[in-house]
Amino acid sequence: MNLYYQAKHFLKLGRWQTRRTAASLRWGSENLKALPAVLGNAMPKSGSHLIIQVLQGLCQLGPFVNAGFPPVNRGEDNSKLTDSAILANIQRMQCGDIAYGYIKAQEPFLAALTTPDRATLFVYRDPRDMIVSHVFYATQMHKGHWMHRYYTEVLNSMEERINAAIEGVDEERSELSSVDVKYASYLGWLEQPAVLCLRFEDLIQERDAALEALLDYLAKRGFTPAVERRQAIETLQQAILPNKSGTYRKGQPGNWREHFTLANKMRFKEQAGDLLIRLGYEHNDQW
Repeated sequence: MNLYYQAKHFLKLGRWQTRRTAASLRWGSENLKALPAVLGNAMPKSGSHLIIQVLQGLCQLGPFVNAGFPPVNRGEDNSKLTDSAILANIQRMQCGDIAYGYIKAQEPFLAALTTPDRATLFVYRDPRDMIVSHVFYATQMHKGHWMHRYYTEVLNSMEERINAAIEGVDEERSELSSVDVKYASYLGWLEQPAVLCLRFEDLIQERDAALEALLDYLAKRGFTPAVERRQAIETLQQAILPNKSGTYRKGQPGNWREHFTLANKMRFKEQAGDLLIRLGYEHNDQW
């Protein structure tokens, strides 16, 4: 990490401690100490920016602290971190801290994020919508994305790009795992009783119920909002500002139907098998 990013990180460390002091003074140090550290975890292009906005809304309801760091698996320069560096970022989180990341369901992260002093949320999304979101992000919104060149210079159509995202790509300067492999590395979170798993679609279409589930989950970990439940939900609702997310495009469930061709559907079924059924997005393969 160069000097600029080192200085940036150092300043954020100071800001984090200032925010913790302010939360302690406003809400009481004992109330802060009673809270779990909260991590919003998601698969890429599956609602990470939505869930961190929701969690930041908690700061209006109690002594939670928005630490303000990058995702726990990324450096200040957006570089990928080693597992040991990711674990260090997770372990650095103190009571009441809020953070987010893209953490696979593997050790040492499973053990680190399922202890009694932790509250871990995992957000997942219909794989078909995730693929479409990924393709648009890599081709139109982030021209520095590692798949941008392959999608725009090697492939010629949306159908080809969707198929590539389904099948995976393994070539020089462009590497992408297939959809089944990508999901397999995260699905272990669904098997963790200590983790609250939320569908991205429910955060959009059944938001009140999803936020109720979040508050119920946090209540079991020692958090009682400073206001009554209805007002708490309204506060979390107001914290969601999609247009302030640098990666926001549409975010509407079912958008894949506008882009998947028959060939894409067939290829997805061949590659992913019963993934949609396991996730509860389909009852059979007749879609």
